[in-house]
Amino acid sequence: MAAPLRVCHVACCANRAGGGAVSWGRGGLLAFGTCRSVALYEPEKRRVVATLNGHTGRVNCVQWIHNQDGSAETELISGGSDKQLIVWETHNKQLVKCIHLEGHTEAVCAVDAVYQRDASKTELNLLIASAASDSTVRIWSKRGSEANCLQTLEFGNGFVMGVCLSFLPGSDVPILACGGDDCKITLYIQQNGQFQKTLILCGHEDWIRGIEWAVCGGDLFLASCAQDCLIRIWKVQAKSTPSVEVKEDDSIRLKENTFTVKNKNTETTYAVILESVLAGHENWVFAVHWQPSFLKDGIIQQPMRLLSASMDKTMILWAPDEESGVWLEQVRVGEVGGNTLGFFDCQFSPDGSMILAHAFHGALHLWRQTPANKKEWTPEVVISGHFNSVQDVKWDPEGEFIITVGSDQTTRLFAPWKRKRQTEITWHEIARPQVHGYDMHCLAMTGRFQFVSGADEKVLRVFTAPKNFVENFSNISGISMEKLCSSEAVDLPEGATVPALGLSNKAVFQGDMAAQPADEEEKFNSVSNQYNQIYFQPLILTEPPTEDHLLQNTLWPEVQKLYGHGYEIFCVACNNSKTIVASACKASKKEHAAIILWSTTSWKQLQSLSFHNLTVTQMAFSPDDKFLLAVSRDRNWSLWKNQDKKPLQSEPVFSLFAYTDKNTAVHTRIIWSCDWTPDSKYFITGSRDKKVIIWGDCGSAGATESNGLGAIEPCSSILDVGDSVTAVSISHVLAPDESYIIAVGLECGKINLCTWKQSEQRPVLTDWIKCVETDNSQSHTLAVKRLCWRNRVGRAGHNDQDNSEWLQLASCGADHCVKILNVNRCAL
Repeated sequence: MAAPLRVCHVACCANRAGGGAVSWGRGGLLAFGTCRSVALYEPEKRRVVATLNGHTGRVNCVQWIHNQDGSAETELISGGSDKQLIVWETHNKQLVKCIHLEGHTEAVCAVDAVYQRDASKTELNLLIASAASDSTVRIWSKRGSEANCLQTLEFGNGFVMGVCLSFLPGSDVPILACGGDDCKITLYIQQNGQFQKTLILCGHEDWIRGIEWAVCGGDLFLASCAQDCLIRIWKVQAKSTPSVEVKEDDSIRLKENTFTVKNKNTETTYAVILESVLAGHENWVFAVHWQPSFLKDGIIQQPMRLLSASMDKTMILWAPDEESGVWLEQVRVGEVGGNTLGFFDCQFSPDGSMILAHAFHGALHLWRQTPANKKEWTPEVVISGHFNSVQDVKWDPEGEFIITVGSDQTTRLFAPWKRKRQTEITWHEIARPQVHGYDMHCLAMTGRFQFVSGADEKVLRVFTAPKNFVENFSNISGISMEKLCSSEAVDLPEGATVPALGLSNKAVFQGDMAAQPADEEEKFNSVSNQYNQIYFQPLILTEPPTEDHLLQNTLWPEVQKLYGHGYEIFCVACNNSKTIVASACKASKKEHAAIILWSTTSWKQLQSLSFHNLTVTQMAFSPDDKFLLAVSRDRNWSLWKNQDKKPLQSEPVFSLFAYTDKNTAVHTRIIWSCDWTPDSKYFITGSRDKKVIIWGDCGSAGATESNGLGAIEPCSSILDVGDSVTAVSISHVLAPDESYIIAVGLECGKINLCTWKQSEQRPVLTDWIKCVETDNSQSHTLAVKRLCWRNRVGRAGHNDQDNSEWLQLASCGADHCVKILNVNRCAL
């Protein structure tokens, strides 16, 4: 039988934890920390193949453990703010087992590991070094599935921000380099099972941010980078027996630092010299990495190429000049514009043909070397996602894309990318309609290419897609322009831009872009012309846009602001005929908890519905638009009925139809979420008290009581899901046995799928069937914020409307993740 649940897409980005949160393995998998998970992303296939959940705090550093023969790694180590390290073992891109290392008393911020042959020369054990904000570096050893802490190196009040392990040239003696806030690099050598402080390398004038060893021939190279904007390359080489030097010449030579190591009864002297200082960055250098070594004719080759990432928004590829041997800048790539700060980390692909940068907001940038011209690097499509909690997600009315809003102050649009002559369909962020100054909270689609969103401000904002978006969406999704555009597309603006001192996206029309003076001399004749207001550049895209385009060229123009609420907007909903929008704001008094109804044609206020005493947490219109349901922090729900229009009234009027109060309430805590069954007969509520209840029947409940209120009672037995319910959603498509398919999102991050069918017998006990629960890797790691079913059968981007076994469920969570799950309704 087919698996009932498959992850179709995960949208996420790397943690803002400084360098070290990203690691590219020899097997082609990119591992990065995203909130409390480690995501394994395959750049060639452009999808997340697995998420490793186990940390209980933010993941700060991730490192694949390289095999000495250059083969694909199977083990990965990560450290987090939960003060622990986890060694993950993978097989065929899936997790096999994990081992937790506990001992640090503060957040772990850097980690490295090497395989070491033990005394018997047969087994490999794992030597791990980890640095944490408790001012220590711990050395661990892992044999099989047992791990223990061998040693703790104390650093007083200082912090170590980079650790790296290797072996001394021509021996199996481990050497550890630590760089930190004392601007010095400390080298430790393992003698008799203990690491001893051997040498201090001075030279950097600010905090050291990254260090990495590389073995080349008989020499060992160490690259280090710091906040003094410089990169230093040190060379460790074995010295032959020191001959007595009689020379008294005054030639200037680099100072040598020497140290002696005992290994199996022989003493070897090593010298450390400064090979080169690379200056080219204009801001803190956060990371430096050597190109990975590779196996050629049985010998491990180490290319002399170095990659560095800096806060000046650039990444530089360095290599020594072929003739003079002087290290020079070969390529410089970076991002231009936007409100970002720079790069935290960089990585080479296993073969060195691609380079990746990890930007300040967690976005990843990827460049690929053009085969024809080795000096040219072109941007590539890569994963993207929110860098803070995702608050709301909605499918568009046609089920072709999803829009999400998050506490990272952005609104993002994800759609399937259909490539010509390829069956593989992957999801990508293809627009960022709103980049705001307030944390976003909620959104509702008011048309195919129009939405209204609410943030931590008192106004709602309405956005409409520009022409440029519709054209690019048509190219990427493979849907023809005729299908997408009706007649009104003629007067659409080209795009949008945010004025220098504004918060609102202003429309840019065809004429605006051509309005720059032609002559160079005329350009600066007035102050206003020096600063070009139009940052928008219309792009013709045939593939999903890269991060720098998303930052400024995919905004949607704001067409309306809706004023009326007294506090921050909390939730918004739109009816199915797209004529009414309902909104509510945070409230601790009855007068602020009123729901406001707006017309989508005139954008005027239609009505204010006052009933609740505290914040309304979610609202939902019934599919036939006859009812509006609201649930609230005051633990009650209210149901409002659309009064049948008299011919003179054009605007709909809603009046209170049913509600719960202190006596009739079943929920004992805040009701977080609600939804309707597709036939508008029943509605569902989910609460922090772990209960899910179905109420009805709204079709037959007439206004029986003398006060004109309908009698609506629980129709289902109470489903206790064992954790706070933060989101519920009912599929528009029924299960094969005509029961309703219901998704329940929990505070722990799990999603439960159940079916419910009205049962005649009383008491009702067997009406709920719990079908499937997301497993550890499919779940979110923090609360599920919203669930939303695609409103039709099939999978977006696939032409499988007729094949009716698949449904799609979009979910978003406080763990910064947006997931799309494929649900097989026949396997439920």
